[in-house]
Amino acid sequence: MKTEKEKMLAGELYQASDPELVRERLYARELVQALNYSLPANPENRLALMGKLMGKLGKNPWIEPPFFCDYGYNISLGEDCFFNFNCVVLDVCPVLLGDRVLVGPAVQIYTATHPLDAATRGALWELGKPIKIGSDVWIGGGAVICPGVTLGDRVVVAAGAVVTKSFPPDVVIGGNPVEIIRYLTPKE
Repeated sequence: MKTEKEKMLAGELYQASDPELVRERLYARELVQALNYSLPANPENRLALMGKLMGKLGKNPWIEPPFFCDYGYNISLGEDCFFNFNCVVLDVCPVLLGDRVLVGPAVQIYTATHPLDAATRGALWELGKPIKIGSDVWIGGGAVICPGVTLGDRVVVAAGAVVTKSFPPDVVIGGNPVEIIRYLTPKE
């Protein structure tokens, strides 16, 4: 029989009140609080805290506090990733960011979701869907990335966009719900 954590990571219905998951969220909250109160004059400390919190940390990551997440260990950052102020990552499933991803202020990345059936939702069942963001992606301030989304390399997400579906590489997307605004030509 699968544990609640195994079900969560597999994107199946699970109970977030499971003692193991509660402990792990509390541990992440402690690390997040320490990160959010870390001094910019001590980047080594901030980097060490990010290393304890994140599942994978590429070279030269930066997070401007405040930052919030559920577990942290489901977040994988490529090289040179940057999160601006006040970002939220609900990481009940993997959140994979490629290299050189720029995340604007107040961006929200949600793998967590709830059943549409009211009785199941009312019994406090949850589930999640992983998110994958390619390399060289720029996510504008206030954008929301919904569960299950994949963004290809070099995608630009307009500020305030609500991304409810996946998009291929080399597009600018925006709106609510998001749509392709224009196609980009990658430099060769």
